[in-house]
Amino acid sequence: MKHCIYGLHAVKALIERKPEHILELLTLKDRQDSEQARIVQKAKSLGVSVRVVARADLDPYGKGHQGIVALTAREEGQNQPEVMTVKDLIAYSLNKNKLILALDGITDPHNLGACLRSAEALGCDAVILPQDRSASVNATVHKTSSGASQILPLVTVVNLSQSLDELKEEGFWITGFEGESDLLLTDVDFTMPTILIMGNEGEGMRRLTKERCDYLAKIPMKGQTESLNVSVACGIALYEVGRQRGAI
Repeated sequence: MKHCIYGLHAVKALIERKPEHILELLTLKDRQDSEQARIVQKAKSLGVSVRVVARADLDPYGKGHQGIVALTAREEGQNQPEVMTVKDLIAYSLNKNKLILALDGITDPHNLGACLRSAEALGCDAVILPQDRSASVNATVHKTSSGASQILPLVTVVNLSQSLDELKEEGFWITGFEGESDLLLTDVDFTMPTILIMGNEGEGMRRLTKERCDYLAKIPMKGQTESLNVSVACGIALYEVGRQRGAI
């Protein structure tokens, strides 16, 4: 089966940014949806081939297809972010707000997609993913991120801890999150070039990643719940950065 991206927001983002990647757009027969109609019209105007199909033709691509699927040239599982050197990433970030999100050990594609959605919405310049211990950027991630995975620069690094060392040398300050920390998120200065690191919900950050952090902070909570879903924590942390910088 060819690689696919499904869901209204994910397909819309793909058409707007990378229509040349689409081999064919499949839409559900007899669906009355104004947003889908606009997406189809845009695709046709860009020369994308559109085919109307029955639900049975769409369901194999994903349960949450919302009546629209884009087939792309690459095979399923090969849509990983391009490996970029840290030097390239630094050059990309020179004239931006210098806010980078690093995800260490996020293996669930739904959590990864939700983190990317928050990162794009709250002004991240780029997201770093380790080559190992990370979910593939697949159709589920595209759908869950509502197209953010098509917009954000995603950077895969072979050695996360080494990459963090290089970024620290360029003036970035690194904050990781740990529930046992005494330092509150709101007490960290995020007005300087910042890297936020979110770790796996169960194990947290890896030891070498944690050792690179300038700060280990926790999100202040009042209830009895001991922890938050990583994507929720990610959104809260990114919002605090934006608040301190006057961007929100």
